[in-house]
Amino acid sequence: MLLTTLALFCCTALHGDTPLNPGDGATPNAKHSETIIVAKVEESKLPDAPLAKMESVSESSSNSSLPAENILPASESFLKTPVKPAATGSYETARQRKIWYGLVAAGHSAAVFDAYTTRRALSGGYGTESDPLLRPFANSNAMYFATQVSPAVMDYLGHRMMTSDHPWMRRMWWVPQVAGTSLSLTAGIHNYRLVP
Repeated sequence: MLLTTLALFCCTALHGDTPLNPGDGATPNAKHSETIIVAKVEESKLPDAPLAKMESVSESSSNSSLPAENILPASESFLKTPVKPAATGSYETARQRKIWYGLVAAGHSAAVFDAYTTRRALSGGYGTESDPLLRPFANSNAMYFATQVSPAVMDYLGHRMMTSDHPWMRRMWWVPQVAGTSLSLTAGIHNYRLVP
């Protein structure tokens, strides 16, 4: 903070007429003072801010033979064009989103229940895993993770159907999640009944 204050003080202490090079001397020479005066006169001729487009067009058209009323700004044609939305709107509602999250929780819970009952039945010697994709994971705890793949795919499919452009898909978005949940629950209940 001290360095910042010192830098600001040093910068404000410099005056525009003081020479920047120590070899120039304390008094500026005549040629240097003439350039400063010419620069100040030219600065006084410049406007403080840029002129509006219509003013500059009307000033330039007053010198030409075209009347100023016929000249329109170039941006007017852009403003008359219809605005295209940046992205398509989502058909998903807050109620559907809550139901979707509920079905996500139900589907993954049913898959955990199915994995638990399958491991319980296999460890007791009451059956075998009938799904060939899950058979390599049946005798380890990896079964819990492997059974989560199917509900995740159904969640993705259900969300894509919920936000689809097709009306019939938007009406049936919940079917993949409910089907996956019901299959996992059915398999879990079957496995649970196998063990006495």
